[in-house]
Amino acid sequence: MRLLTYRTYHWIFWMLRFIIHYGVHFAVPFLIGFLCFKKDRLKISLILLAGIVIDIDHLWANPIFDPKRCSINFHLLHSYWAILAYCILPFFRPTRLIGLALIIHIIADMLDCLMIFLES
Repeated sequence: MRLLTYRTYHWIFWMLRFIIHYGVHFAVPFLIGFLCFKKDRLKISLILLAGIVIDIDHLWANPIFDPKRCSINFHLLHSYWAILAYCILPFFRPTRLIGLALIIHIIADMLDCLMIFLES
């Protein structure tokens, strides 16, 4: 039996990282919306999906996309202070869904950072 080469392993790991990261970004909001809410499932799912909007801060980075860069505490809207604010939002009824959306986004980015760390 032939063992996987480093190149093959690296490619598989990168694909797994891609699937996990974008799966949490795009699939989890719909899963939560459809499994946890009876009324307005699609509307709530789209609100949760809107958490992706905080990635606008990537436009201020140079380069805009770096596959080896961890977003957490690098970009302004991914800073520890911003994350603290996102964690407070779910405690208030008017901002509960937005807070959940932003926390889902941060979890996706934290998983990506973990994968970057494990790869190095």
